[in-house]
Amino acid sequence: MRKIRRSKKRGPVVSKKVTYDGINFASGLEKYMYIALKQNGIKAVYENRTFVLIPGFYFDSKSYERTANAKGEYKDRGMKSIQPIKYTPDFEGKGFIIECKGRANETFSMRWKLFKKHITEQLPGIVLYKPQNQKECDKTVELILESQKRLRDRNIQKDK
Repeated sequence: MRKIRRSKKRGPVVSKKVTYDGINFASGLEKYMYIALKQNGIKAVYENRTFVLIPGFYFDSKSYERTANAKGEYKDRGMKSIQPIKYTPDFEGKGFIIECKGRANETFSMRWKLFKKHITEQLPGIVLYKPQNQKECDKTVELILESQKRLRDRNIQKDK
């Protein structure tokens, strides 16, 4: 008789915090990306700004529900301020934004879509990169270097 293999339920995503060059990175993948950018002379800042994707508001009606974690009493939880939905990308450089994402949590997919919409409307032309492993970080660096070279070549052609 064969044993039935049960997959273990994965809990919440918990990445290992890492400090390098005096910067506290949220994951080892972010540190790897930082080192790759630095070694290739690509200027980018870490967690430089936070974008408000949906502004906060006051919910002025009744809302019968439990707390967000489905615990507690089922009662009126309306008539209060709702926090804005914000997003802070990992790296921002001239013409690009990088989000290193090993294992995404349950809200990331929706937040990423909202961020793409925000970029489309507010910052057209920005290139987004979302590497999920070291190989993709290396490819991201390669793509950014190619893009910067094309831009330099185009500027040289204009100057002639």
